[in-house]
Amino acid sequence: MTMPPPVNGILETGIYVEDVDRSREFYQRVFGFEAVFVEDRICTLAVAPAQVLILFKSGGTLEPVPVGDSFIPAHDAGGTQHFAFAISGDAYEEWKNYLTDQNVRIESEIVWPKDGKSLYFRDPDGLLVELATPGLWANY
Repeated sequence: MTMPPPVNGILETGIYVEDVDRSREFYQRVFGFEAVFVEDRICTLAVAPAQVLILFKSGGTLEPVPVGDSFIPAHDAGGTQHFAFAISGDAYEEWKNYLTDQNVRIESEIVWPKDGKSLYFRDPDGLLVELATPGLWANY
């Protein structure tokens, strides 16, 4: 059996937060993401073309969610989750300064072997957010 065509990228990244409104306000303030869909237990934010960050209320999707004649299976997560947003190499210092101006404490900075750089900081739930420049991974 041959492989099907390759995937086109990551469409959604879901994180689990205690307060959806608080997290929505953080990601809108810090990144300028537009809210696409907002409900008590979920908020979707447009990150880039065809890329969405989903803020799920922790414990809010422990049961299947009906959709038409089917359903979204139950899911949840806990602990210190991590995800990264891509930025250009030229934007690194500007982002570093901007985060400081927004009172977002930078927890760590790394220069990677292929000359990529990463900034690490926490969101309101203590989730680890990374901003990474090209050079972190072989194809990025």
